[in-house]
Amino acid sequence: MNPANLSVSAQVAALPTLPTPELWALWDRYFPRRPENPNRNYLESRVAYKLQEQAFGGLSVETQRRLVNIGMGHSKIKSRQKTHDIELAPGTVLFREWGERDHKVTVTADGSFEYKGKFFRSLSAVARHISGTPWSGPVFFGVKSKSGEAV
Repeated sequence: MNPANLSVSAQVAALPTLPTPELWALWDRYFPRRPENPNRNYLESRVAYKLQEQAFGGLSVETQRRLVNIGMGHSKIKSRQKTHDIELAPGTVLFREWGERDHKVTVTADGSFEYKGKFFRSLSAVARHISGTPWSGPVFFGVKSKSGEAV
């Protein structure tokens, strides 16, 4: 697809007919990495959004904030309790390199933390499990407060 010759609406309309390699080429232009479990509809919708965002501009910070708040208000998933002015949404993935290994922790829907199939009540418990020493979980994983300061 040659975007220079097509309107934005024509580019978006053409996405379902693109060969998969061309769709991936567009994906790679707009995103830093590929999704783990992609499906065609997901790829098309995300690329379509990026095409429109590039042409018409993205959502303002205030609109993004409002949408997040609306979504959280309607979600049946409970938000993680606030600690030190930190709020981690369910599904958030935290990474840390420690002991020459990469460690991945996921915030679960019930507010706990999953690490290698085990569940922990706090991020500090995960940090303690990984390091073998007492750590502040937010410090260990480099989580910052809403004000942007390290906790």
